[in-house]
Amino acid sequence: MAKYDVAIIGSGPGGYVAAIRAGELGLKTIVVEKDPFLGGTCLHVGCIPTKVLLHHADVYDHIKDAAELGFEISGVKINWANVLARKDKIVKKHAKGIEFLFKKNKVEWVQGWGRYEGPGKISVEKDGKKTTIEASNVLMVSGSEAKSLPGIEPDHTTILTNRSILELPEIPKSLIVVGAGAVGVEFASVYNSFGTQVTILEALPRVVPLEDEEISAELSKAFQKKGIQIFTGCSVESAKKDAKGVAVAFKDKDGKSQTLQAEKLLLAVGRKPMTDGCGLEKSKAKMERGFVHVGEYMETAEKGLYAIGDIVAGLPQLAHAAMMEGILAVTHIAGKPAPQIVRTRIPNATYCEPQIGSIGLTEKQARDAGYAVKTGKFPFAGNSKATILGAHGGFIKVVSEETYGEVLGIHIIGPLATEILSEAAAVLNLEGTIDDMMNMIHAHPTVWEGMGDAFASVRGLQINV
Repeated sequence: MAKYDVAIIGSGPGGYVAAIRAGELGLKTIVVEKDPFLGGTCLHVGCIPTKVLLHHADVYDHIKDAAELGFEISGVKINWANVLARKDKIVKKHAKGIEFLFKKNKVEWVQGWGRYEGPGKISVEKDGKKTTIEASNVLMVSGSEAKSLPGIEPDHTTILTNRSILELPEIPKSLIVVGAGAVGVEFASVYNSFGTQVTILEALPRVVPLEDEEISAELSKAFQKKGIQIFTGCSVESAKKDAKGVAVAFKDKDGKSQTLQAEKLLLAVGRKPMTDGCGLEKSKAKMERGFVHVGEYMETAEKGLYAIGDIVAGLPQLAHAAMMEGILAVTHIAGKPAPQIVRTRIPNATYCEPQIGSIGLTEKQARDAGYAVKTGKFPFAGNSKATILGAHGGFIKVVSEETYGEVLGIHIIGPLATEILSEAAAVLNLEGTIDDMMNMIHAHPTVWEGMGDAFASVRGLQINV
């Protein structure tokens, strides 16, 4: 077999983007993927199918409010089989799209379990047969899988993970979600819209605990208004299947023992790196609890071995972070100037309703870092387009450095938050100031123009409040 410039193990977002960029840079590239299709967790059982369901839930919410919008609609019925079929259709379309892009950029791929076998070599095992591939550089992108809780193992029928909940044959009447991070609140939002009675159990003191505290409080308020029951600061002790579904025993924040009954239980307690069986123990790569430590170009301590994505220590488990990490790694392999990744400039997007978009430091993080902090906040109640959309809850919060007005963080909850986050990302990456942004002309009427008022609010000069 011909020797490759780079062999990539894993075709998730980090892997396929790295492969395409490597092809564009003229590197002879091969991808090894354990599944018979390209795209990894994100495309097949993660980001994309979840967002399809969230879009359908949003449309259904609008239908329920049809009278307010001037439409008389009666007898609306959810055809769940068609919802799932459209989800699968979208996933397959984009998986085929990746195959097309591989061909376009002369990227080869093979199916099988990829394993690092030492400098310049990987093995591919399929159906009991093993082949060897030689490559000057190896990029490990093996991804992650859902965590479980001690004594609570998914059966994928009653006790579910992010994978199995996507394949439910019908909408459950009740659902307990353990974990209030992005995965947990997104599925809570989906099934609440479709009529499921949803309860969230979170061990930490607040939902979406990585977000700014005011964002967490606003989401809790919005969810509770929708009828979602929330317990924070609680400890799940057991989950026992019974004739009604599952009984979950937990201690609440006051230490009181409680039991909840539901038809289904979703475990959304985080993800663990899939590095077992990948051969990294044969390398000099530094490992910590299954995660791989890397340098500024995603290189490990083993020459010619790189790691990106969910297996990397210290970086967020986000598809778009993995994509840029892949670009960084193969650009460095190609010997060209490579972009740098700044941890605080990686955006976070959560697609529950209301949506959340954030980037940079929270107010607490900025104060803890020693900044003299000044904040501003603009509520969407003052934005005409948000009112037109019937989604005028939430706000935009700006965290800035007081003396020079440098923007340190932007935190959004409300309509199109994950889209208008684009301006926030540009500001942070270009090291913009409050004065730069409040004097930029924003188009009217748009939800986006709320950003202008949010920046101006730091100076006490917002118009629409």
